[in-house]
Amino acid sequence: MLRLAAQMVRFRKGSFVATLVALTAGVAILMTCALLVESGWRHQGQPQRYGAALAVVADREMTVAGPTMFGETEYTTLALPERGSVAGELTAELAEVPGVARAVGDRSIAVTTSAAPEVPTTGHGWASAALAPYRLVSGGPPRSGGEIAVDTRLADRAGLAPGDTTDIVSAGESRPYRVSGVVESDGAAGERAALFFTDARAAAVDPRPGRFDAVGVLADPDADRSAVLAAVRRVADGADAKAYTGDGRGLVEQPEAAAARAFTLQAGSAFGAYAAMIIVFVVAGTVGLSVRHRRRDLALLRAVAATPGQVRRMLLAEVGLLGLLAAAVGVPAGLFATGLIRDELVSREFVPDGFTVQGGLLSAAAVTVAVGATALPAAWVAALRVTRIRPTEALGEAAVERGLGSKARVVSGLVCLAAAVSLTGLTGATGGQTALAAAMGMLYAFVLGVALLAPWINQAAARLLGPVLRTVWGDSGYLAAANLRANARGMVAVLTALVLSVGFGGTVWFLQDNLQRQTEVQSRDGILAQYALTGGAGLPAAATAEARRIPGVVAATGVRRTSVIVPGRLEAQAVVAQGIDPRGVERTLDLGVRAGSLAELAEDTVAVSATLADSAGWELGDKAELWLGDGTPVTLRVVALYERGWGFGDVTLHTRTLTGHTVTGLDDQVLVRAEPDAGTEAALGDLARRHPAAAVVDTDRLTGELAQDLAVSGWLNKLLIAVLVGYAVLAAANTLVMAALARTRELSLLRLVGVTRGQVKRMVHAEQAGLLGVALVIGGTIAAVTLTTIVHAVSGQRVPHVPAAGSAAIVGGTVALALVATMLPVGRLLRTPPVEGIGIRE
Repeated sequence: MLRLAAQMVRFRKGSFVATLVALTAGVAILMTCALLVESGWRHQGQPQRYGAALAVVADREMTVAGPTMFGETEYTTLALPERGSVAGELTAELAEVPGVARAVGDRSIAVTTSAAPEVPTTGHGWASAALAPYRLVSGGPPRSGGEIAVDTRLADRAGLAPGDTTDIVSAGESRPYRVSGVVESDGAAGERAALFFTDARAAAVDPRPGRFDAVGVLADPDADRSAVLAAVRRVADGADAKAYTGDGRGLVEQPEAAAARAFTLQAGSAFGAYAAMIIVFVVAGTVGLSVRHRRRDLALLRAVAATPGQVRRMLLAEVGLLGLLAAAVGVPAGLFATGLIRDELVSREFVPDGFTVQGGLLSAAAVTVAVGATALPAAWVAALRVTRIRPTEALGEAAVERGLGSKARVVSGLVCLAAAVSLTGLTGATGGQTALAAAMGMLYAFVLGVALLAPWINQAAARLLGPVLRTVWGDSGYLAAANLRANARGMVAVLTALVLSVGFGGTVWFLQDNLQRQTEVQSRDGILAQYALTGGAGLPAAATAEARRIPGVVAATGVRRTSVIVPGRLEAQAVVAQGIDPRGVERTLDLGVRAGSLAELAEDTVAVSATLADSAGWELGDKAELWLGDGTPVTLRVVALYERGWGFGDVTLHTRTLTGHTVTGLDDQVLVRAEPDAGTEAALGDLARRHPAAAVVDTDRLTGELAQDLAVSGWLNKLLIAVLVGYAVLAAANTLVMAALARTRELSLLRLVGVTRGQVKRMVHAEQAGLLGVALVIGGTIAAVTLTTIVHAVSGQRVPHVPAAGSAAIVGGTVALALVATMLPVGRLLRTPPVEGIGIRE
């Protein structure tokens, strides 16, 4: 069978190329997604500051219980946005574990050096230097609150040596420090440089007093390491923390590595899932159409005594050969594409420079198996009809169009449509990532339902469009309508590919535009202040108080950006939040409050967006249970509901609620509202100069910078959209070309009975017009329903923004694709003499 399959591939070049293209492109896309996931899974960071530690105990993630379904409780594990801390008392408890020589608490403090502000630097207490261990290269350890030790990287870049003095910005203030010594470690260099305060000074500038960022455990040289680790894990579990060992220690000391790992795992998995669903449609349709167009060959094999099993094994062998060829081309293409994407992710600061593409064998094997698991069953199902009939009926059966389909197909199609409708309700009842996931499921359910019901849709459309086609194209229109009715099942793959192209492109591309537009519009309309004091190193609360005392200033509001974790009806999720001082906020911010008042915001209250309130089931006056960014649970009374959640975050808290629960403990900006022509610019400039790395900007620039940030973050989504829509377009073109090239005998027969070349072309035009009309109506309806539902769920807008140019591009592109992919092959077929064409195999 393998040899016969190879010969069939050789003499069926058209089907071979079409199937190979679909499989190769699918392998390349899935390989890229899988390799991102594998690289993220293998990426652990490089332990530097914790190189000597046996284990590092830290709190970096939390697990939240979700709803209970069928007796099983679903749990969601989320990374803490603000990096959780552990109690200082945990250090003493870990030090008492048998076999532990020392337990050292480590504080990671955001600092900036005036001598080398471009070098990312983290401050620590001197005791934590033993965890690397760091050794003194020159000078000595810091012994007073005005001294620091710096590592060699910072010393080289800033030109510092023992005895030098440099300004260090920490806790929102700049202070001169004397360099007492320079240190280095034998470990690999991390993403950030390190400097060391005295332990007392580190505790003083840490925004989370009495707590450590992590605790490193140093073991006795002769201790049983396995027993020590087991005991350390028990202590960590009791403190709701986790003990990290091996390369996992790098995830604790390098937040960038942990973020990169989580990002690539999430992005690769999500994009891979979307791609896999599209590839299932494309590969199954292409393989099925390829087998269908060879019914006469398969029927002839049956007529000359080939058994059904032999024919099926031959088809499976043929698709297996094509799958191996596709893997041989697609896997290297995926490796190359992943390298390019990695470089782009680094340049856009999605992942740090240390992130590398790792692995490949596991991804290649998984992708090859996944594509084969799609293609082989498609070939098997497509061959069942031919192999089930009796040999004496095989050739006659091959020339006759089958029925529209079974009752099971109708029921399955209706079930998919019902599922899509139910997902519409789920999307509207949730928000955030849950709504996005439900909407994508709704989109695919609609497309699958259309694919299953396509024979009946095609036949009904042909009957409805028959009079129109005859009126516009005359006799050619009559032939077109007859062809559409007779070949209703044969055009299933064509309709599905066109609907997928229009529905997916119209939904996902416009969705990204809507989310960006909502964020920019809400931010622009909601900022009432004329000026913003921004601080690259953070701003203390005193900056807001100073701004309020400037003559001519009507109000000033400090804004602290963070994220919080909120429970959902299906799963918990992290949402963007802000902390503000509500004094005078109505003059600087307009969040679009629709119920309650921001004036009631206090340490034990919260304001939430209407979208989040609907999703979480909160109403005005309810007690909202949520977790701050460091995992601290809080119960706050809802005092206001507002509309502009996309521009300002779904949760607004009092700044005091966040005290001690954010990494920096500082505000990101101060919004200032001044009286017209008050001349406050000079005073605000003086205020900015009193705070390190601060500047005064017009609030119009904030919206501009926000648009730039959104463009950067939207790049990844646009890339996904471009790849997947491009693959759908490729599938549509592939399917149209295959369908057109399979009509050699049909078109030759028409010409032999007197139909002219012009009439044949007009007939094909009429057929394409009918198919395109149906595909555009169905695909456009799916896109409209999906887009409207999800935009309303995540932004509250009932009518999505659909640019006219974008709509014209999708419609025009689909029309051009269908015409070019059909008329070029048909033009080639019409150049073949009809007497010669009638003898060509199907």
